Amino acid sequence: MKSVQQIANDIVAREGGYVNDADDPGGATNFGVTIHTMRRLGLDLDRDGDVDASDVRRLTRSQAVDIFIQHYFQKPRISLLPVALQSSVFDMYVNAGGNAVKILQRLLGEFQEPVTVDGSLGAKTAAAVHRAFKKAGSFFIDAYGIARRNYYFRLADRRTASRKYARTRAGGKGGWIKRAEEFISPQFHMTDQDFSKRVGGWA
Repeated sequence: MKSVQQIANDIVAREGGYVNDADDPGGATNFGVTIHTMRRLGLDLDRDGDVDASDVRRLTRSQAVDIFIQHYFQKPRISLLPVALQSSVFDMYVNAGGNAVKILQRLLGEFQEPVTVDGSLGAKTAAAVHRAFKKAGSFFIDAYGIARRNYYFRLADRRTASRKYARTRAGGKGGWIKRAEEFISPQFHMTDQDFSKRVGGWA
């Protein structure tokens, strides 16, 4: 099983380097760390009195890994979850913040372990996850990955500008969908035909 450090390094590799996509609400981003996160943490790396795109560019891979571990794993208490589930929830927390936990909390209702959907990973949610995982095993891990994939689809359904993250220009699976499926067993990956059918209504 990978360590938290290894998982964080994988996330940084998956996120890539500096980008500033006008269609991305996250704004300027480097190694997956957004300018909004850097402002919240007060990371004025060039010491000019503000946090702007220049500071985002200066962020190092090592700093990004440390930010993810401290603020996206430790602070939201992902360590309370079964080890086998931690990497997927950690990855999603980096990508979607508290929605990663809300997806998990909604999923628990489908496994007869309902909890309050508040985006906070506390003792009650953690206990319910452990009970669901004990009953369903790896199927629960796949179910969370599928729920992640569905979350991305819904985002793209609602926001036309986001569709390029879910579908490539050639019509294949985009980065969001591939990212979710990294945490889903191959037998539950969408076929090209099923994917095309799912996004067929998009412009």
